[in-house]
Amino acid sequence: MNKPYIEFRKQRDFSAIFSDTFGFIRNEFKLFIKTIFNIAGPAILVFMLSLAAYNYVAGDLFNFTNIEAASFNSSNIAVTISVLIIYLISAIVAYILTAATTLFYIKSYIDNKGTIDPVEIKKNTLQSFWSFFGLSFLKGMTILIATMLCVLPVLYAMIPMAIVFSIYVFEPKRSTTDAFSQSFKLANSDFWTAFGVFIVLGIIYYILSMVFSIPSIIYALVSTGIFSGEIDPSNMSTFTADPVMIVLNVLNTFFQFLLNIILMVAGAVIYFHLHEKVNFTGTYDRINEIGKIDE
Repeated sequence: MNKPYIEFRKQRDFSAIFSDTFGFIRNEFKLFIKTIFNIAGPAILVFMLSLAAYNYVAGDLFNFTNIEAASFNSSNIAVTISVLIIYLISAIVAYILTAATTLFYIKSYIDNKGTIDPVEIKKNTLQSFWSFFGLSFLKGMTILIATMLCVLPVLYAMIPMAIVFSIYVFEPKRSTTDAFSQSFKLANSDFWTAFGVFIVLGIIYYILSMVFSIPSIIYALVSTGIFSGEIDPSNMSTFTADPVMIVLNVLNTFFQFLLNIILMVAGAVIYFHLHEKVNFTGTYDRINEIGKIDE
């Protein structure tokens, strides 16, 4: 059975952005996720393992149930800092590779009219790693500065930052700095539609994140004795290093990480909506294709 082809290069209304975002993920899910794990999988695995290790060593570091054991010492601090550094680096690498793979997958999907080239996707992803790293740094600094200023600048900045990766991938002639500056210009072409989409997606993301965190919340309440009304201070200080709690937290983080893929795909859909509203390149290409068929 042939999967329906989703045309990215067109303008959309509010509901069409949602339907095409989730429609693309649904149609391409197996191959899409397989491609992401083939490229970003090792980094995601290191990210999850380092998160588990950090939760364990940090929980042990702040275990004050036995002061005489002197667990709060320089060697434990050094181990915790080392694990934390590995955790942060692997998180950044996993995010960059996942974002790049997602967008180059969509680019291959568009270029090949519904089919993808995994070798080309991997090649483009690895070649663009440092460019994505630079854009990620610019995104982070922009959000940080906007947060320091006020709430409103953050709400404004989140739209350009949501499409900046897409500009870099789908407009390959642009440099990283050019893509960054272009994101603000493009976002203004239909800001409120894009803003509304990301607000709704943010709410969906938050609700799903809460659902995935329910098992760890329940286990934490049970293990600390809050449900039974018999709170054990020793459990309160050691449950963060509990292997079961660590596994639940890692799974929760993993699912939240995967939810980001929805935002990445939506960012690409919104980019094409904004780009078509300004440039009509997809419309012109379709007209040319019709002309070639008629000939």
